[in-house]
Amino acid sequence: MKYLLLLITASFLICCSKSTFNPEWTKQTAPPTFVARFETSKGNFDIEVTREWSPLAADRLHQLLTHHFYDNVLFYRVVPNFVVQFGNIDTTVTKKWEKFKVPDEPVLKSNLKGYVSFARAGKETRGNDLFVNLKDNSRLDTVHYSDVTGFPVLGKVINGMEVVEKLYPEYGNKPLDAYDSVSPNRKKYLALFPKLDSIKKAYILKGK
Repeated sequence: MKYLLLLITASFLICCSKSTFNPEWTKQTAPPTFVARFETSKGNFDIEVTREWSPLAADRLHQLLTHHFYDNVLFYRVVPNFVVQFGNIDTTVTKKWEKFKVPDEPVLKSNLKGYVSFARAGKETRGNDLFVNLKDNSRLDTVHYSDVTGFPVLGKVINGMEVVEKLYPEYGNKPLDAYDSVSPNRKKYLALFPKLDSIKKAYILKGK
């Protein structure tokens, strides 16, 4: 009973920390480097973030990790020999962060295997979905669309790349809003895709 109460309390604290939001969080600055651990359904992997590669993106990722943004989210896009992509698709959470844009930055490091960038869909749209390159994707450094060029790298996987490489491939292109916590069909939809891997929790391991 005591163990059950601890689990319930922990779940409550995580839920509350994700649902609450303070605009002051978006002003926090990341250290020059820090390591983030992602505990997944397949094992752990660690990403080392180097702020000088993409300072504003590093700041945002540090903010998100500090406030449990990536706890209990799915790897909704896994394309073999290309990328693994994930992010929070609960609009009750994401809309609060999206009001505070992450300005665009130049690509300073190449999207090589194991390197990590924010996905984006146009100007100032970084700040949620991350992807890990499963091979050298240098073409992503210069691809141009929607008035932006390339995907600025902010870090790299330093431990557990074998975990990233064995995440379950996507079931195909499915609408992300079906995963949304406010979608009435979410449970029914997810039941159709039981093999999707997930992040149990993600947090900052160390900074320096």
